[in-house]
Amino acid sequence: MKILATSGGFLPTELGPYKWRRGPLIELAIHLAGDPEQPRFCFVGTASGDNLNGTVGFYSAFAGSDVRASHLELFMMPNVADVRAHLLAQDVIWVNGGSVANLLAVWRTHGLDDVMRECWEAGVVLAGVSAGSICWYVGGTTDSFGVQLRPVLDGLALLPYGNGVHYDSDDQRRPLLHRLVAEGTLPTSHATDDGVGLVYEGTELVEAVSDRPGAAAYVVERRPDGTALETRIEPRLLT
Repeated sequence: MKILATSGGFLPTELGPYKWRRGPLIELAIHLAGDPEQPRFCFVGTASGDNLNGTVGFYSAFAGSDVRASHLELFMMPNVADVRAHLLAQDVIWVNGGSVANLLAVWRTHGLDDVMRECWEAGVVLAGVSAGSICWYVGGTTDSFGVQLRPVLDGLALLPYGNGVHYDSDDQRRPLLHRLVAEGTLPTSHATDDGVGLVYEGTELVEAVSDRPGAAAYVVERRPDGTALETRIEPRLLT
């Protein structure tokens, strides 16, 4: 039962905006699945409305490799006959970024909230970036509702924490997460700078990792006096 929750993942190349490459966090997701010879890796782009550019970028990253790449679309209808069977057959499910509020609503319409839990319990590695990170938690901070960040509080709660993503690249992220934890709207929360991922076994945080130097992860807890305490976690630098 493993989750890799990140503010990073696939990386750009000089070949164009949707010509991605496999970043260290993607390699780690495959490693967490046991490094199978032909890993089954499914890309889920619900949070961006199954935008074709993201799907193209995903397949370009695995072109010519031994990875058995697939993707799940829900717009306008599922692209596979049996969504549950397809996801349970994967080694890694990667959920890309976008609107976490919309993602959760669409997933629930299609019953994926229950399917994702079943996949997790069956040993499929659940992973993702931004919205694809927040979704596994109780909730977090999001721009799903507009430019001003707001909380989303109906995550799948596989992980019993709040989540903060892009902690170093959006000035609104840190103060809002602190406020939500201090007032008890979110429980103890785990946050990531860009390029950082958090590895969980079951619900236990076992490691923070990063694809770049200088970035970090954080734990934000509520003090007895109703203020927030932030503790920095130095991640292991991935190569």
